[in-house]
Amino acid sequence: MRYLLDTNVLSETRRKQADPKVMAFLDAVDADSLFISVLTIGELRKGIAIKRRTDPDAARSLAAWVDGMEQSFADRIVPIDAAVSRRWGELSADRSRPVIDTLIAATALVHGLTLVTRNGSDMRGIDVPIIDPWEGRRPARTKK
Repeated sequence: MRYLLDTNVLSETRRKQADPKVMAFLDAVDADSLFISVLTIGELRKGIAIKRRTDPDAARSLAAWVDGMEQSFADRIVPIDAAVSRRWGELSADRSRPVIDTLIAATALVHGLTLVTRNGSDMRGIDVPIIDPWEGRRPARTKK
């Protein structure tokens, strides 16, 4: 099984006291089965820009972490392409939803990925497989 990590999952790993269930989930899967969306990078970069206004040191630290994360996921960053855009259009026609959340769901669907997020309620009505690691659910396939 392959997984698309939502921004909230990556952000959790940076917390001083990260949720042990989230960390156990991530530890149980091969790194090669974990993917991120280009949108996640955008959300994290937006957070850095906002943080820079009030706490430049924290922004630099966060930027260094995001730089490292981008390097470690370099070949597992999923783009928004025409197929994802088409799927997003279909999903968005049903009802008004947050654009980024719907694009991430479309990305998971097009690429056959299970979405790992705490925000499953944002995906109601979208037939995307979801795992909420905060619930303590283990991945379907563990490390080799």
